[in-house]
Amino acid sequence: MHGIVHPQVEWRPLASLSSMAAEWGSLARRALEPNVFYEPAFAVAAATVFGGGVGALLIWSQSDPRQLVGFFPARIERFRYGLPLPVLVGWTHPFAPLGTPLVDAVCAEETISAWLDHIATNPEFPKLILLPYLAMEGATAIVLARVLARRGGGLALFAAHARALLAPGGERTSYLERAIGPKKRKELRRQRKRLAETRHLVSVADAELPGIAAALDDFLALEAGSWKGRAGTAARCREELAGFLAQAVTGLAQQGSASIVRLCLGRRAIAALLILRSGRTAWSWKIAHDETFAQYSPGVQVLLDATDRLLADEGIHRVDSCATANHPMVDHIWRERLSLADCLFAAAPAGAKAFALARGSESARRALINGAKNLRGRARQR
Repeated sequence: MHGIVHPQVEWRPLASLSSMAAEWGSLARRALEPNVFYEPAFAVAAATVFGGGVGALLIWSQSDPRQLVGFFPARIERFRYGLPLPVLVGWTHPFAPLGTPLVDAVCAEETISAWLDHIATNPEFPKLILLPYLAMEGATAIVLARVLARRGGGLALFAAHARALLAPGGERTSYLERAIGPKKRKELRRQRKRLAETRHLVSVADAELPGIAAALDDFLALEAGSWKGRAGTAARCREELAGFLAQAVTGLAQQGSASIVRLCLGRRAIAALLILRSGRTAWSWKIAHDETFAQYSPGVQVLLDATDRLLADEGIHRVDSCATANHPMVDHIWRERLSLADCLFAAAPAGAKAFALARGSESARRALINGAKNLRGRARQR
């Protein structure tokens, strides 16, 4: 048991944390729930693009030597609702769809309590907290709910949804046949056979340098040649995004936590899937394919190849798709679901009135955003 009866708590800018990568990485390996997007190799790279104004509350044990037992990255939003009602918002961004903080599994309740105590008593911090993309059935959310119940704090959920998850349990060898069904599986095999008739078809997985660097270049080229390139959202369209991806993927690969599965016709990659890993959990992070081969379903084919490899690895227990809810492709292949929500709560019961105001304001804010998105969508259809 780590000594955190009187923990040390500090707030540091995210950009300054690379110097403590060893302690940070150690916590990631001991965490109650893994989150590869909060590991040093990924988060330090992301900080250059998405880390403006982001800091982290660090919880340290009193043991000798002391250990980092909590990592809670966040940004203080002073006028989230157009009102002087500041909120401490957990750090996520378009390339990191998971907001589960890193909490030492041995002392999770004590660490979360210490985090809330510090926020509640320190005048520099908002007393309202919003954690986006929290896995609702995960161990961290369960412990948080228990701590809040004991403290008398309320909890409001927003944007609750479920996304595809690969969690095969003991039935690995027959998973795809059961998930897809024999008829669809036969059709996909037929498409693959026709594709192989055009040129030599090979599935390649790279997990080490320099192979992964070349595979990443293939991915970036495929993405730039897709609708994302035409929309200007592909990573290669922005130098800083491409640099972030390269730094994050190669950094994780150096510790055995990243791989890229490609489907190649001869020397030409026609699909690529980036997979990240932390402990026994993996993330199907980014996928791209050559749209000129759409009739052969190259995106589905590379996902099937990656799924076979993931199922063969007994060290991986679950794979988060990182996809949107009701995704038209992965939902029909990976049949389990990961439930997520954005969680709003107060650091102390004394903030009940502010919490009620924030809950209503958050609902109104999201309704306005969704309304604007719907209007844009209808305008594009005309």
